Amino acid sequence: MIIKEYVKKYDPQNQFAVLINTYKQIEFAWNNNISIQGINSSNILNIVISGLGGSAISADLIKNYLGNEIAIPIIVNRNYNLPMFASKNTLFIASSYSGNTEETISALKQAINNGCKIVCITTGGEVEAIAKSNNLAIVKVQPGFQPRYSLGLSFFTLLKVFQELEFISDQARIVENVFDLWKQKGIEYSKDGNFAYTFAESLVGFIPVIYSVADFTNAVGYRIKCQFNENSKLHAFHNEIPEMNHNEIIGWESYQEKVFHSKIINIIDDSYYPQIQKRFAILKDIFSKNGVETISLKSSEKLFRVRLLDLIYLGDWISYYVGVLRGYDPSEIDNIYTLKDRLK
Repeated sequence: MIIKEYVKKYDPQNQFAVLINTYKQIEFAWNNNISIQGINSSNILNIVISGLGGSAISADLIKNYLGNEIAIPIIVNRNYNLPMFASKNTLFIASSYSGNTEETISALKQAINNGCKIVCITTGGEVEAIAKSNNLAIVKVQPGFQPRYSLGLSFFTLLKVFQELEFISDQARIVENVFDLWKQKGIEYSKDGNFAYTFAESLVGFIPVIYSVADFTNAVGYRIKCQFNENSKLHAFHNEIPEMNHNEIIGWESYQEKVFHSKIINIIDDSYYPQIQKRFAILKDIFSKNGVETISLKSSEKLFRVRLLDLIYLGDWISYYVGVLRGYDPSEIDNIYTLKDRLK
């Protein structure tokens, strides 16, 4: 098999197998014992989820996933400091897979000082130590993965926390659908000639520019962008419609292929507002006249929430294949480790 040859040559940590078995993370997260009975959700006015990188994307995704089901504002915090409004009426969720993310630790300490209601999602590290010493709710997730390869754990754990606190309705049926889908797609995407592989082949030599829709699929677009960065060792860019129609659209007027050899990836969904769907069609025509190829990613699943997770999983596979096709180890993140070492 051609794919197996690339895996053997460029993937010594076998993230290929991790991707195939990602559906098992859903089972672990959803069956995990969550003990948060001490938190009264009735007087929570806002939710702040702190995390970085692979530990933060689940927070972006849950905002798209829940849409208008939850009336409480959700803020994703990617910094050392908490928003000024964080108080005793704030639910603060520290999401750090390693438990040692310094920005999240800083925000967690502030949340304790501010009297926030706190839940920590982690495998251990300093976050767990702080949580234990302050008698905070801890949800332990399965260790042994790189954070970006553990989205099944982080997202479905977060979703279960929301369900346990009765912010949302029972999600068991959708969780089961995604479990079955990822299991089936893992088999499909690991075979020669699969869609994810051929899509990746078409991107080799190009810089991906991804466009998604604010409040609907922007988490998908940003996730795929980051996966290209980490898995493929490739610059990639992401923006949201309709905002990019008011600024970035003009940048394509001076597009020069030899200077910026790119392809546009549109994240498409039938649930978009009609004017948004029109915008994508018009943009495709504009880009084509400027000599830029546009390709689309779209899920055919019936439920919007399942479609989101379908596209997330597909993006993980595409970025993996772009990496190995370019001759890079999808596990290696040396620049991140260098930065963290120097920050110490």
